Amino acid sequence: MKLDIKAFALAFAVLWGAVVLFVALVNLFCGGYGQHFLDVLSSWYPGYHATRNFVEIIIVTVYAFFDGLFGGAVFAWLYNRFAKTASS
Repeated sequence: MKLDIKAFALAFAVLWGAVVLFVALVNLFCGGYGQHFLDVLSSWYPGYHATRNFVEIIIVTVYAFFDGLFGGAVFAWLYNRFAKTASS
């Protein structure tokens, strides 16, 4: 079975972006929720500081979307490469 790289990458980007957006929004309204997770993201994504404001939430969500897009594309590409060599 071959994965559609564009579709998988987009699905993963939307999923990862939604997860990060959800955690950041809950943290904004219920202080402390997921703070350690957001602190880790601040060490991965330059320009994001894990503070509780709306601009920071937009920044981390955009980073997460594009990170998921790239990661999903790489995963699907690797899967297709390994699936082809395994079936040969």
